[in-house]
Amino acid sequence: MVSVDRALRLRAAGMSWRPRAGDQFTILQPGLSGEVFTISDMMIEAHEYPTGTVLGFNGTTEWALDSVSQEDALWLPSEGQLREMLGGTFRSLSRGIDDYQVVVELPGRPEQSFRAPTVPDVYADALLALVAAAVDRVP
Repeated sequence: MVSVDRALRLRAAGMSWRPRAGDQFTILQPGLSGEVFTISDMMIEAHEYPTGTVLGFNGTTEWALDSVSQEDALWLPSEGQLREMLGGTFRSLSRGIDDYQVVVELPGRPEQSFRAPTVPDVYADALLALVAAAVDRVP
C-alpha cells in the first residue's frame, strides 16, 4: 500500500478512483489518522448515487461510522494497482540495499529511474512522472 503522502500527490495529480472490493483507503479527519479501511462486500460497500459514491460501513459497532463520501476518503492504491497503471511504460524493478528502483520509459523521453523505500512508493513516483509527462504533451 502506498504512503499517505504519495496518495495525496496522486489525487492532486488527478488520479481517479472507482472503489472496488479489496481497495484500501483512509479518512483524513482527526481521530481517524492512521486508520486504514478495506472495501469488502461484507463490511464496506461502495454505493453509487446520482450525487456521488458513498462508502457504506455495514454492521460496524466499534466505530460510529455509517458511511463516508468518497471525496472524504483517500485511496491507498496497492503495489499491483500502481504497476498496472504504469502499463507499458514499466521496464524493471530492482532492490537496492536500502530502497527499490523502478525504471520506466515515458512517452518521447529516455528511460528514467526512480528510487523509494518501498515498492508502492517507487511505483507512485514513476506514475506521478508519467502523469506529468502526459500533461506536458497535451496541446
